[in-house]
Amino acid sequence: MSDFLVVGGGVIGMMTTLQLADAGHSVTLLERGRCGREASWAGGGIVSPLYPWRYTAPISRLSGWSEGYYPELALRLYEETGVDPEYRQKGLLYLRVEDEARAMAWAREVGKPLERVSADFLYAKEPEVAPGCQEALWMPTLGSIRNPRLTRALHARLSAMQGVTLREECEVRGFRQAGGRVTAVETSQGPVAADQVLVCGGAWAAALLEEVGITLPVRPVKGQMILFKAPPGLVNRVVLMDGRYVIPRADGRVLAGSTLEDAGFDKTVSGEARESLWASATRIVPALADCLVEHHWAGLRPGSPDGVPFIGAVPGLENLHVNAGHYRNGLVLAPAATRLMVDELLGRAPILDPAPYALEGRLAGGL
Repeated sequence: MSDFLVVGGGVIGMMTTLQLADAGHSVTLLERGRCGREASWAGGGIVSPLYPWRYTAPISRLSGWSEGYYPELALRLYEETGVDPEYRQKGLLYLRVEDEARAMAWAREVGKPLERVSADFLYAKEPEVAPGCQEALWMPTLGSIRNPRLTRALHARLSAMQGVTLREECEVRGFRQAGGRVTAVETSQGPVAADQVLVCGGAWAAALLEEVGITLPVRPVKGQMILFKAPPGLVNRVVLMDGRYVIPRADGRVLAGSTLEDAGFDKTVSGEARESLWASATRIVPALADCLVEHHWAGLRPGSPDGVPFIGAVPGLENLHVNAGHYRNGLVLAPAATRLMVDELLGRAPILDPAPYALEGRLAGGL
């Protein structure tokens, strides 16, 4: 029997497993499909909320801590696995920001480099972006990571670690309970027991916790994206305009996203969304109109009422915990959200005040 059982093999589940294993504990990770193939794979990999000044303090605190951790994590995983997560700290350009004064006030408050730059600066950095802009906002410290490669690197590292058991294609079907504890998790591969159980099931977390009588206000929110096969150097850094973005990769490919759709657990893509994303991307970088759309996909974000994740113990069951509801910022918040959870599990001083993320008092509201 493992010390810990983690349900869900996305970036939250895998980073949790890594930290617990680093601390010398045995961990079993259960994933209903293949690790890292849901929202963690489908997102864009920007290591910041899109417009961070529009988020509440609890999200800002998590994202600020995580942003500083990603360079170290990417380097570590590359050295240990040979898989490069492609962390790129090239900065971010914001075009046509309506609440610029709010953005600048936020940056001063949190000590984040953000400046108004001229058209000359903008087009020197990104010659191919939308013509006619008179100014932009520039966040030089922002980074991005190639999330499919990040999850591949995490999977490779966990697969090589002693004390870690990965069980993929293993669907959780319920929880055995006795004496106010979870005694085993019922799965498609039979019961699995551990001293402590963590639900990191993303958009599926609510359905899992329904099995123990907990109504967690987390729902799937579909997002569609497209990928252009562009020549290297066409776009060099993340550019946001009118709520949409383009994200370059090291090989020249450019992601464009994303939609926000309430469609349950439906991950089918639509021609309407593809056209909308193509139109947004080619407004941001007109030269993308000459590039092939190589891929079009959808993922399911774990939507929560205010975007603040649920991190902590599940009321009424002393060894059941949850880390879910990160909405659009799962990858952004993952290092801090998982560290906060692991600090609580191991009785360590927390990196941040855990109170805003606790389940108590937050389970009655709807979405």
